Amino acid sequence: MAKRLGRRTIAFDRPVYISAHAAIVGQKEGEGPLQGTFDKVSGDAHFGQKTWELAEAAMQRDAIQTAAAKAGLELADLDLILAGDLLNQCIGSSLASVQSSVPFVGLYGACSTMAEGLAVGGCLIDGGAAHTLCAAASSHFCAAERQYRFPLAYGGQRTPTAQWTATASGAAILTGKKTPVRVTHAVFGQMVDLDVTDANNMGAAMAPAAYDTLAHLFADTCTGPADYDRILTGDLARVGSEILRGLFARDQTDLGDGYADCGMLLYDSEQDVHAGGSGCGCSAAVLCGDILDRMERGALGRVIFAGTGALMSPTSVQQGQGIAGICHAVILEGA
Repeated sequence: MAKRLGRRTIAFDRPVYISAHAAIVGQKEGEGPLQGTFDKVSGDAHFGQKTWELAEAAMQRDAIQTAAAKAGLELADLDLILAGDLLNQCIGSSLASVQSSVPFVGLYGACSTMAEGLAVGGCLIDGGAAHTLCAAASSHFCAAERQYRFPLAYGGQRTPTAQWTATASGAAILTGKKTPVRVTHAVFGQMVDLDVTDANNMGAAMAPAAYDTLAHLFADTCTGPADYDRILTGDLARVGSEILRGLFARDQTDLGDGYADCGMLLYDSEQDVHAGGSGCGCSAAVLCGDILDRMERGALGRVIFAGTGALMSPTSVQQGQGIAGICHAVILEGA
């Protein structure tokens, strides 16, 4: 059974593996630096649907079905679907799985949702509560803009610290059967609120939570940045990544060249995304596309995937409440 290391880290005793994964993205994301690493790129932002919310649901449903098919499974073979998104009441995820006839667990961790799903899923597999499940997350630029900011036609000016919500979805199948990639540890983060109230500066709100979780992970496992081929956060983007490096520098710890943020990897500087990418689907698509592909080929051996989320709502922002950050993390290793 799973056991605790130190204060926060969970080590899985029973094998927890990723048997298949899929990433579905929009056109802008498909034209970025990671082009060619996604299962599908849609030139239709509506994904054949009438509304942005239904478009996100269709995208996430496609990611789940594609991952299951790559694992040689039907949806009926899944014990659970763990999924979440940015929309009120996680409506994108519930609509994605409502016709699946698979037990559904909705998760909300903002941009940390994919890491949260892998951590929760790992606990369920390790504990014997499930044999095969799917962890998924999604976001859609147009749906998120309508909920959190302005109608697209408004044309509001974006600040330099603002991030671009990715139109993307990622899904991973977890199982107890051996495959090339294993989930070995999980860390559930605690909320950190330093009273950042600017919804256009989410990187600053999330960076302290990323530091808190990663610092506990390093201490609990007696490891440091040099022990990993890649340390991925998602999505702190440019502003949050710089803050995170600065926080570790106070401890005389250098995150090194192996550290990167998914919000910086998904887009390049010519795509006008300001500080970088964000959204549940951003880190999910980077992980379930490029990163897991490279791990399966043996190009990456040991990876920390640390999802970071800004726990806010339109109402809390309008009331001037501080934005609490959260960071959940998993350690992935080549089997």
